[in-house]
Amino acid sequence: MQLLLPERNTTLTELMDKPDSSPEMLKNTYRQFRIINKFLSGWDLLFHTKIAPRCTDPKRTYFLLDIGFGGGDVPVRLAQLAHKYDIRLHITAIDTDARAVEYANANISLPNVHFRHSSEQELINENRIFDFIISNHLVHHLDKKELIRLLENTEPLNDGLLLFNDLRRSPIAWLLFNALTLFAFRKSFIRADGLMSIRRSYRPEELRNSLPEGFEVESFPPFRMIIKREKKTDGKEE
Repeated sequence: MQLLLPERNTTLTELMDKPDSSPEMLKNTYRQFRIINKFLSGWDLLFHTKIAPRCTDPKRTYFLLDIGFGGGDVPVRLAQLAHKYDIRLHITAIDTDARAVEYANANISLPNVHFRHSSEQELINENRIFDFIISNHLVHHLDKKELIRLLENTEPLNDGLLLFNDLRRSPIAWLLFNALTLFAFRKSFIRADGLMSIRRSYRPEELRNSLPEGFEVESFPPFRMIIKREKKTDGKEE
């Protein structure tokens, strides 16, 4: 099976990333991300195994940054889980695509989730510090130089745990997603962009070879992996 999808196809441009993409289909895509991420992205598992265990002080507010939030469903889900377990979690979600910010602010209103049109550099200039920094399905959009630059930019912002959650390139994943979405998500970019995303994504060994020192790669099901960077509360690496 390694003979299929042997290399990342970085020549593909996802339809939702095009500036002239259909506004209606883009809105539908943002809305349907909730379904995709609920069943395939594994954020409930990551919350219970990676995030919640670090939130040990019930009187403290923890701060989380989501980079490239898309439809905004991931920060909403994390806020819901934090509320369920009485964890005080304030989430700042940033995206450089103004269309995503407009959609999120028009459709989501939670007191502890703040969506803004921003880059990580603006937060650095504001001297912001976060206990958690996450991204979902962002890594496969980036080439090696862009990924390294982003990870290096997170260093002054990160005072705890970084989790970049993304797809793991696999022909089985491509075939399964192709079959499962054959008659679904007709009026959005979910199917076309999802298949391109799998072709653009890394394999674990490729990703490890692309990372700066101090960042790790962990695989987890189904067909996923995370970039991880963990620091102690004093800012030193664990």
